[in-house]
Amino acid sequence: MGNKCCSCDSSRKRKSGSSSYTQQTPPHLDINPSAVGQHPQNLTTRKIVVALYNYEARDSQDISFYKGDRMEVQNNSDPDWLFVQHLNTGRQGYIPGVLVAIELSVESEDWFFENISRIEAEKLLLGDTSQSRGIFLIRTSEHIPDGYALSVKNWDMDNGYSVKHYRIKRMDTGEYFISFHQGRKKAFNSLAELIVAYSEMNLPNLCYTLTKPCRKPEPTMKDLAYGYKDKWEIPRDEIELVKSIGEGNFGEVWYGKCRNRFEVAVKTLRKTDTKSREEFLQEGAIMKKVQHRRLVRLYGICSKGEPIYIITEYMANGSLLDYLKKDQGHTLKFEDLIYIASQVASGMAHLESLNLIHRNLGARNILLDDYNSIKICDFGLSRFVKTGEVYTAITLDLKFPVKWTAPEALNYPNIFSHKSDVWSYGVFLMELFTFGQIPYEEIPISEVPGLISSGYRMPKPEDLPTEIYKMIEKCWHEQPNKRPPFKDLEYYFESIDVKYSDKSQNSQNLVLIRNGPHCYEDHNLKIK
Repeated sequence: MGNKCCSCDSSRKRKSGSSSYTQQTPPHLDINPSAVGQHPQNLTTRKIVVALYNYEARDSQDISFYKGDRMEVQNNSDPDWLFVQHLNTGRQGYIPGVLVAIELSVESEDWFFENISRIEAEKLLLGDTSQSRGIFLIRTSEHIPDGYALSVKNWDMDNGYSVKHYRIKRMDTGEYFISFHQGRKKAFNSLAELIVAYSEMNLPNLCYTLTKPCRKPEPTMKDLAYGYKDKWEIPRDEIELVKSIGEGNFGEVWYGKCRNRFEVAVKTLRKTDTKSREEFLQEGAIMKKVQHRRLVRLYGICSKGEPIYIITEYMANGSLLDYLKKDQGHTLKFEDLIYIASQVASGMAHLESLNLIHRNLGARNILLDDYNSIKICDFGLSRFVKTGEVYTAITLDLKFPVKWTAPEALNYPNIFSHKSDVWSYGVFLMELFTFGQIPYEEIPISEVPGLISSGYRMPKPEDLPTEIYKMIEKCWHEQPNKRPPFKDLEYYFESIDVKYSDKSQNSQNLVLIRNGPHCYEDHNLKIK
């Protein structure tokens, strides 16, 4: 994103940090005009950052701060960890770059959400129960280069809670205005001024007066603490196994604590033979190379002593498969399932771009958090390939996920590619839209490969829209090169808007609309 700054300074309430700060000797003071965390604003003229969240120091080299605190950047050669001086306490130390933004920039505003989709905005707004109407956010536009969109939570008797989206356009003079069906343009010098006006005045055309910014989820930090940066080996005595939460390819998965403070997931190696050990460590090596918001983040390993641990971020709701089968899973609406499908496709598209074949995609290997956000896990069978090449397995393990595996990978010479992952994604979609039903449930596993090779495909579930089932069938095309790439699948599910033909919001009465300009309130297209 460019250097877009708000012209007005909003007053902020600040607390002085009382946590233990550690005085540090600053490293070299060369200010490199690069990104601050995920906020690529220029630091040559503004070296003050403002905290977007609270943060408690995690080791002797970083410092604590509260939301709204101001700090001067002393060194930003590593955008993940900035060396700063706290302007209130005078303390110096490292802070996570992802938790701050340049002061007065649009990224520093509570209402600004960078690089989230329309469907993500709706999930966040509808999931925020702190206020019934008028909660809002501004996000970068999916359809207009350098444009913005205003998303507002609304309520009415006919539709209940919903989200309205408005395009924010910029005039040649640099002023901003909301695009409506009709009426004069009311322009403002900055996005901040626009927000203030629509919060304080009863201006026409907006569905409701803006009340407060949507609650913003805290981003995942790259490292547990600065002291763990680029640290592959974590001392075993810093990890506590608290509760067993599942089984992985190699052994148990535990909910644990690091240094008695940080929640983590711990994968353990059950067997100690050399081959299992090498494969287990290979999984950790792969996870270290692939970082994406839809992939589980690796923090480190414990390879000294037994058993070996892989330490990853912890996802509170566990596996998507288990969640779908429980009562809370059946509270998910169809639009929630579409959102999950789009996120999985996004993560797999990233793996595809890295030439990494997952080989074990299924609802069991997708984790869920409190916002219905997902992360793909279990890279124990994953393999890197060169562009355009495939991976040929010499043998398949007896525990290999046969029902999720493409026919060309099941039959000799066991060829795997990104297109075999697409096949698995189609099977995952059936799990998703049937709330965790077992694929080919009535068919013995030994008969599945033969049936698939002869052209059999799982039938369409009764409540699943035909359009979506046709996309699933494309994922199961017998010719791998005719299956869609994950980037297309990501776009397909992100562009679906779910509406209902009556108040019941029953799956029998849903209407799928392709997202585009008509999803904004200044478009005249009506749903019939």
